[in-house]
Amino acid sequence: MAERPKHFSMIRGFHLADFLTLGNAACGVGAVFLAMLYMGSHSATHFLWAAALAPAAFAFDVLDGRVARMRHQHSALGRELDSLADVISFGVAPAALAFAAGMQGGFDAAILVYFVCCGVSRLARYNVTAEQLSGEDAKVKYFEGTPIPTSVVLTAVLAAACWQGRVGDQLWGGAWSLGPWTLHPLALLFAASGSLMISKTLRIPKL
Repeated sequence: MAERPKHFSMIRGFHLADFLTLGNAACGVGAVFLAMLYMGSHSATHFLWAAALAPAAFAFDVLDGRVARMRHQHSALGRELDSLADVISFGVAPAALAFAAGMQGGFDAAILVYFVCCGVSRLARYNVTAEQLSGEDAKVKYFEGTPIPTSVVLTAVLAAACWQGRVGDQLWGGAWSLGPWTLHPLALLFAASGSLMISKTLRIPKL
């Protein structure tokens, strides 16, 4: 019998929860595209649709975990897929939206890169310590640091700013010129969020 192509084996290895995870990733990619569209069009519609994809991604993120538990289909593949999707939807997409909103100074860019790197580090640490943090029921009892999906709060702040026309030169908090670079104080929310994600002393029960 002829050997089946490897890509068919990979598709057979996917479960329903994994396809929900891909829905999460698709929302994140869509948000990045819409943020880029906004930079060219300056249409609030593009910005607000990009922001709206954050809670949609969050819904997929919640559903994939519940479906996996309900169907007893936890797997290493699913965990890795979940982390990669989260990096896009709750790391790269919010940073892209913040940049599109006007956080384009040198300090802003450095903070947004820091935020994304903190998210990547947070997820990598979770993946390698998940087994150690699991209880007798194989379920992780708590998070070390805030989960990366909490960045939906940052996206909501940006959406509210856009709704009020306070983006670009009118961005909430104004801008500070510090040496050769510019800092928008609103970017400090991203610095705080990233720092909380990589905290090892902050423990949050996992519901």
